[in-house]
Amino acid sequence: MNRTLSSSAQAFRLAPLAAAALALASLSVQAYAAEAASAASDTGAASTTDNTKASALLPAVSVKAARDTLPGDLAPAYAGAQVASGAQIGVLGKQKMIDVPFSVTSYTSKLIQDQQAQTIADVVANDPAVRTALGYGNFSQTYIIRGFQVYSDDVGLNGFYGLTPRQMVDTGVVERVDIFKGASAFVNGASPGGSGVGGTINVQTKVADDKPVTRVTVEGSASGELGTHVDVGRRFGGNDQFGIRVNQTVVGGSTAVQNQDSHSQQTAISLDYRGDKLRLYADFLYQKNNITGGRSGVFVTGDEMPATPSASYNAAQPWTYSKQEDTVGMLRGEYDIAPNWTAYAGVGSRHTTELGQYESIYYDNGSSEGYRMGDTLKENAISANVGVRGKFDLGPVSNQINAGWQINRIAEYAAYDMTGYFPTSLYNAQAIAFPSASYSGGNFSDPGLTTSILMRSFVVSDTLGFFQNRLLFTIGARHQDILENGYAYATQVQSSNYNDSATTPIFGVVYKLQPNLSIYANRAESLVEGGIAPSGTANVGQVMSPFRAKQYEAGVKYDANHYGAALAVYQIRQQVAYTNSVTNIYETDGIQQHRGVEFSMYGEPLKGLRLIGGVSYINAKLVDTGDSAQEGNRPIGVPAWTFNANLEYDVPQLNGLTLMGRAIWTSSQYLNTANTQKVPSWTRLDIGARYKTQIAKHDTSFNVMVTNLANRAYWSSALGGYLTQAEPRTAWFSVTTDF
Repeated sequence: MNRTLSSSAQAFRLAPLAAAALALASLSVQAYAAEAASAASDTGAASTTDNTKASALLPAVSVKAARDTLPGDLAPAYAGAQVASGAQIGVLGKQKMIDVPFSVTSYTSKLIQDQQAQTIADVVANDPAVRTALGYGNFSQTYIIRGFQVYSDDVGLNGFYGLTPRQMVDTGVVERVDIFKGASAFVNGASPGGSGVGGTINVQTKVADDKPVTRVTVEGSASGELGTHVDVGRRFGGNDQFGIRVNQTVVGGSTAVQNQDSHSQQTAISLDYRGDKLRLYADFLYQKNNITGGRSGVFVTGDEMPATPSASYNAAQPWTYSKQEDTVGMLRGEYDIAPNWTAYAGVGSRHTTELGQYESIYYDNGSSEGYRMGDTLKENAISANVGVRGKFDLGPVSNQINAGWQINRIAEYAAYDMTGYFPTSLYNAQAIAFPSASYSGGNFSDPGLTTSILMRSFVVSDTLGFFQNRLLFTIGARHQDILENGYAYATQVQSSNYNDSATTPIFGVVYKLQPNLSIYANRAESLVEGGIAPSGTANVGQVMSPFRAKQYEAGVKYDANHYGAALAVYQIRQQVAYTNSVTNIYETDGIQQHRGVEFSMYGEPLKGLRLIGGVSYINAKLVDTGDSAQEGNRPIGVPAWTFNANLEYDVPQLNGLTLMGRAIWTSSQYLNTANTQKVPSWTRLDIGARYKTQIAKHDTSFNVMVTNLANRAYWSSALGGYLTQAEPRTAWFSVTTDF
């Protein structure tokens, strides 16, 4: 269930910037450029035979030196420019994948454009270790990494937790999507929403590039959605030290799901300054999403597994909808205090407003019933960090020092109402009148404070390099404080309190067998709030220590410049809390254990042939539960096998034409811990094509992308204890022109 949190501090609004961005996006801003040229002429001496003078004129030469690489620059991409060879890895900053003892994949804006990815879920569909599902009782996106959930609330934005738009992230502003696979408490800190045990996702936003950009995309879907995306970027100044990047996206219309409409708007402005020592970034983001007739998850109360409705069928009532509006502002800076030493700091704020009416459907041995839940939410979040990174040598040993402090404060004002159950059907639902509420909490017109959360952490590490950095050993720790208060909906009187802390260490080693081949290992931890004994238990109110997920991982990485590959083996053991049926004590007892193997490959192994794909295997089980009915069983919603293969081929007979095909396969999974309700395996086939040419001397690309080509109907996930139905066949078309 996605956590919903907010803050009592007055939220600032950046909505007027949306209008400003529209104006800026329509202007063709001229970049200031300085060009150095030299010309020389020389007159030759008279010849010995006719004393005729000869003259020679040397051609003009334009010289422009490549600028130095800066700490905040993007890592270069492999051939095809869809996957990067490095990423921003939390407190460690920008790193090459081959140099770190972790499993990380970074997808680029080029991939987003080539595949017409609309949301982050469309991007991570390329990764064999990641799957997606619906949020609990709403239309949000939830990501599954190594079999554990990552709530949409817990996706990072430029390295900050708590600032990402809450339920889903549109891709117009996205430059990179970094997927960190594995325990990440040291690298990123504990997530405010309490997810991310098996990995995390960080989104990097676009900034002005060295090359001017004026790009316009017009797109549409076969179901009736239409959209535009304008991307304008320029640099100014004698040394191109000032930059501006504006992105405006508007998409809306009928989706491929029956009677479901979606409308979204995103405006982003990035300003930056890069000097000799100082770099500053200011990012402003406004996103608005409206969904009507949304298809939500299905809960199963009986023993019988429901057959999947037809791919496009929608059992949702016509009065269901969800409206979200997010406004985000960020300021970041870096200063080179000495050679090889950089100090950094940043602060950001987010204000979210949500309003929705949702229907939850419960299936019980052939019959179905549902209930309505309405909610309103106002959420404020503040996030900040400060730190230093440095390099120095002690004799033959190099050192990379990292020290940082970060804070997240999130608070939520909310109200809700609920109805009793009404009859419905998964396969032939009849519209009913909007039902009146039977239960409620809070005031919809003026929602009160219901949750506040404060997280603070301090981290320090050193990466020691031996034998000319052929052997790299990382050691460090993060101390994390977690404070959370709950308040009654009606009275705002504090009803719960969580206050605890923990220190999570990191040990990692990388050994480079060759400059482009390394082996690595790590011992890491994830950290989530431990929970509080609920009402009705013998130890009601008792605070559990934060849950630690301990991970051991080893692997091999290969980087051939034009393509790369990685193999990882790991074990993650996550604590589980439950109420003992004999003692009625809420206690930490039991382990969810995932032992897995992952292989991935990306880049262009052959000229004109690009590959993104791999396979993941997870042997997941519940151990030490004290319950013979569950001991040794698979956890809910964790398939044993997942497989991805994404191939692109440049057709040599027609310059500019690229064909694409993708296969995604997921093995069976269980809906209950007794392992009596099995969700069948599924396969999804996608195809695409793009043709690049010039029209009136402007680079133009025609794209088509079709997902779920066979229009197969299947349950794509059971994680969370409910069923998520896959999206039906969806076809997108677009034309992109660079001016």
